[in-house]
Amino acid sequence: MGRFDGKVAIVTGASRGIGFAIAQRLVAEGARVCVTARKQEDLDEAVAELGFKNQAIGVAGRADDVEHQAEAMQRTLESFGSVDLLVNNAGINPVYGAMLDLDLTAARKTVEVNCLAAISWVQQAHKAWMGEHGGAIVNIASIAGIQVAPGIGFYGATKAMLVHITQQLAVELGPNVRVNAIAPAVVKTQFATALYEGREQQLAQQYPLKRLGEPQDIGSVAAFLLSADAAWITGQLVVVDGGVTLAGGAE
Repeated sequence: MGRFDGKVAIVTGASRGIGFAIAQRLVAEGARVCVTARKQEDLDEAVAELGFKNQAIGVAGRADDVEHQAEAMQRTLESFGSVDLLVNNAGINPVYGAMLDLDLTAARKTVEVNCLAAISWVQQAHKAWMGEHGGAIVNIASIAGIQVAPGIGFYGATKAMLVHITQQLAVELGPNVRVNAIAPAVVKTQFATALYEGREQQLAQQYPLKRLGEPQDIGSVAAFLLSADAAWITGQLVVVDGGVTLAGGAE
């Protein structure tokens, strides 16, 4: 028996990287999963690896598009019958540099995707299933949201907001829906390439565990928080960082 036998999850931003690793872990433990991302061809590859339509479906669209969210909910219910678990993993970081040089148009889009979209996905899931049947939600934040983050300060600010959103939702949605967040440090994904490319070994020396994160490191923690093993945990931020924040690392 898997921890997620009979459970159905939606994981956003899950064609690759952390989102895909979370979906992979959930499927391995018995869940059926709807994965979302912008490109259908990438989702088709992910679904094939996850186990085709008996285990997974892919619904393409922008994470902050309310119509896309509604479609994902509808297709998940039609395919699998419930929406028990939600992972808000989709995020963007279109700008790099100091706050004084921040492109405000890009900043607004970052808030839309990293913060408001997460709220909207929760609204949709609550309306479609969780409000009546309960569920569990995990939001993917960042250690950039809990400390100064040179070059990605505004991205970090949106992740700090996501942490607060997580706590607020945990209070509002209890006792039947649990809401938690994960704050990863640098994880070796395409999204984070600019943070470690060409200097991985140097950067890893800042970490007490002497390596950067792998997507599976986040997938296992997400699975725990979504499972009944975490039945008395809500509103919490779990830092998964190889110890780097303890060692004073800035990334």
